[in-house]
Formats: sequence, C-alpha cells, structure tokens
Amino acid sequence: MERIQTEEQYRQLTQGDEWTVIKYDATWCPDCKTLDKFMDGIIENNPDKKFYALDVEQFPNISEENDVRGIPSLLVYRNGEKKAHLHSKFAKTPTQITEYLDSIE
Repeated sequence: MERIQTEEQYRQLTQGDEWTVIKYDATWCPDCKTLDKFMDGIIENNPDKKFYALDVEQFPNISEENDVRGIPSLLVYRNGEKKAHLHSKFAKTPTQITEYLDSIE
C-alpha cells in the first residue's frame, strides 16, 4: 500500500472520481500492524478501489479535519468528499473491513 507523502498528494487522491480508501495509522500502533497482515487480501478483493496509508502523526491537520480519533481507521473518499468512515474499534478483523467496503456504493 502506497504511503501518502504530502498534503498535496492527499488532496489530489481524494478529488478523483474513483473510490479512494485511506488507512490512517501510526508507526507505533500495534493494531495497525495487525491490520497490515491481512490488508493485501482485502486490496486484492477490491480492484475497484485505490488504497493508500496516511500517518496521523505526520499529518495531524488532515486527521483532525476528518475526525480521525482512533487508529487504524479506514476512510473512503470520492469526488472530494468523505463518503465513509470505519472507526478504529470496528477495523480489527478482515470480516469487519470486508463488510464495510462491500457496503460502499
């Protein structure tokens, strides 16, 4: 999963007309590392979506702007709008994430 490096890159990615999923995380987060263990399969099963990761400590303003209060969180964007937000307490298993992504239309 490609990591977002600049705020400009974040703004460009979220403006597109494709579904863009951003995983908000941090290097020290154990739940984020657990999520990483099964994200490849989820990405493979969702070819209609683009996946990226964003470090909340590197981009605190973006995290605050999107009401990210826990990590890992998965947010989905399209056409410059946040369309869905899977909060950290619901982003712990492959089943939870798969059901969340399947519900997005």
